[in-house]
Amino acid sequence: MDLKIGADQPTDDERSAIDTLLGDPSSSWQGGDRTAADRHMARGAGTRVQRHQLLPSLHAVNDRVGWISPGAVNYLATRLDIAPAEVYGVATFYGLFSTTERVGPQLHVCVDLACQIAGVTPADAHASGGHESPCLGLCERAPARMLVEPGLESRMTVTPDPPVIAAIPQAGDPSLVLLARIGIVDPESLDSYRAHGGYEALAKAFEMGAAAVVEQITASGLSGRGGAAFPSGRKWATVAAQPVATHHLVCNADESEPGTFKDRVLMEGDPFALIEAITIAAFATGCQQGWIYLRGEYPLARRRLTNAIQQARAAGLLGDNISGHGFGFDLQVFVGAGAYICGEETAIFNSIEGFRGEPRNKPPFPVEVGLFGQPTLVNNVETLVNVLAIVRDGGTAYAAIGTGTSSGTKLFCLSGAVVRPGVYEVPFGITLRQLIDLAGGVTPGHELRAVMLGGAAGSFATPDDLDVPLTFEGTRAAGLSLGSGVVMVLDETVDLVAFVRRIAAFFRDESCGQCVPCRIGTVRQEEVLVRLESGRQLAGDRQLLTDIGRVMRDSSICGLGQTAYNAIESALSKLGVLS
Repeated sequence: MDLKIGADQPTDDERSAIDTLLGDPSSSWQGGDRTAADRHMARGAGTRVQRHQLLPSLHAVNDRVGWISPGAVNYLATRLDIAPAEVYGVATFYGLFSTTERVGPQLHVCVDLACQIAGVTPADAHASGGHESPCLGLCERAPARMLVEPGLESRMTVTPDPPVIAAIPQAGDPSLVLLARIGIVDPESLDSYRAHGGYEALAKAFEMGAAAVVEQITASGLSGRGGAAFPSGRKWATVAAQPVATHHLVCNADESEPGTFKDRVLMEGDPFALIEAITIAAFATGCQQGWIYLRGEYPLARRRLTNAIQQARAAGLLGDNISGHGFGFDLQVFVGAGAYICGEETAIFNSIEGFRGEPRNKPPFPVEVGLFGQPTLVNNVETLVNVLAIVRDGGTAYAAIGTGTSSGTKLFCLSGAVVRPGVYEVPFGITLRQLIDLAGGVTPGHELRAVMLGGAAGSFATPDDLDVPLTFEGTRAAGLSLGSGVVMVLDETVDLVAFVRRIAAFFRDESCGQCVPCRIGTVRQEEVLVRLESGRQLAGDRQLLTDIGRVMRDSSICGLGQTAYNAIESALSKLGVLS
């Protein structure tokens, strides 16, 4: 391939960062010294199989020097045999990377929904010397900030930074299942995890056999906890049945929905539980390689997951022959770089493979043609951690918890105007009123105005909806959305118009731009809202807003565009915003 490399050269730091990750170049075709062998054959083509190293390589450069220069782009293109334009296209796709020079630490100030409720404005971000950031997944501690310090030992820190147990107001409650170990086990010790029942479920899974594990998942009625609520047993059985030799497992840990932070709490507080659950899922579905696609803004989760994987591998709980059962499976953490769209399952595949994180058309579906074109099981963190209880206690016992088609317990992320924000674990069927009361009720001296359910892609509940049962079927019947479990409480001090406009701005920022309905629709949607807010509306603007929403819902490639109007429509119809 003629890469047409430009004249810009990498600095020593950039070259070192890339070579530390990829290894020293073996020839001049990879940017190294010219050898006698280079006069006879081109060696570059063999590196194309390393394209999945592009995102980690971009991280390596950005973490070391704070930005990605033209020289770094050229060197990466040479090392990975990718056109510089493609390297640049991937680098500019992600919010945590910069292709313009940045010097020194970078302060990211969250201006998204929970922090907006806490009083943060874009002006505050700039006044503090930082720049505006979308949700950082720290909503229970709003307002939140993240400091990135580039260098040889780059650091990413978030503030405020209390211990993870502070995010679980129910800590110590004997009814807890998914959150039971957090605050009790040492999240950095495999021995501590095993002392509290860790890896008993994997041992039982091996004893049962792969097919029996899938049967128990099906009997449990477990549905996906990321928002789509697809039956997990059906997905697992389909992957397991694929005749292709290599199967992949992707744990979707890229929770970026404003108001969502439950997966972060699980990974920070009980990382070995996720590793064990992933291993069980891989065994049941015949997956040989696993990937935890982790949100880039979660530095503590990254450290703890990496440590847990290393300890599990050293103990023979990952690798070629796990616990002597003849099953081989390994796992790695793959760090995202600030793109909400990468929470969509096929966008994750493109991101891991070294392309822009744009969703793929379906069919084919991931269970048949997924990561690297091979059958792939995709589940989010909360869904997977449920597997431990199902294997341990049986699918029937699990299905007895909850109501109807909503079985088991559910994690809800409470933030905003409540006394005790945090992650709550309750059986499906609890009402919205009961859940808010569990969090101590609305902040004293204030009154409930609305509740945003399901995040920015969700809907608004009013005080009249407080007795709606929080189940998939209950919220659906009430015209609401359970989504990923966001429960953001708004009191009378919240500027609802500004709140809705921020939702529109979020979707405009996060649209990947691949399909016209979403790329144009999210921009036009925000423009109409700005006109309506300022009183400069044009004739037919309200109808235009409805039409834009309908077009995005009906013709966007993925769920981002299909749901970008949901909360706005709900605010207009249920809350009377801009009426």
